[in-house]
Amino acid sequence: MIEKAQITDYHDPRVYFAAERTLLAWHRTGLAVIGIGFLVARFGLFLRLMRGQHDPTSLTSSTVLGVGFVLLGTAAVAIAGWQHWKFRSELPPQDLPRRYSSMPSLVLTGVLVLLGIMLAIYLAGGVNGSGAGKPNAATLTTDIRDCATAPA
Repeated sequence: MIEKAQITDYHDPRVYFAAERTLLAWHRTGLAVIGIGFLVARFGLFLRLMRGQHDPTSLTSSTVLGVGFVLLGTAAVAIAGWQHWKFRSELPPQDLPRRYSSMPSLVLTGVLVLLGIMLAIYLAGGVNGSGAGKPNAATLTTDIRDCATAPA
């Protein structure tokens, strides 16, 4: 009869690197979803301006959908970072690579989450400045139409 090798006797630092690759894959996925959300929200603004609607600050379904995508991507990055930290804390010291820090990947996770939340707030219109230097909807519409009709 063949005896099974005991898993606890075998330590491999590649396990940690596989977990880190998984975290980075979730970072890429989250960034892609955040990017789609930004495009959806801004494309809705572009369509409103092309139709001549002069209120770019009103919330429409494209803005809500875009913010939803941004928050979904941000949540994916946050959950992946939490799972990676939890997995790393459960690994025995023998499975952790020597002279290697997991801090850069966890800091990157935190930065991506923070930027994702800030982008969602911005897209939702939660950040309102004084309006100085901001072009109004009529100016934007005129600029867009000028670009569309300009000779190439």
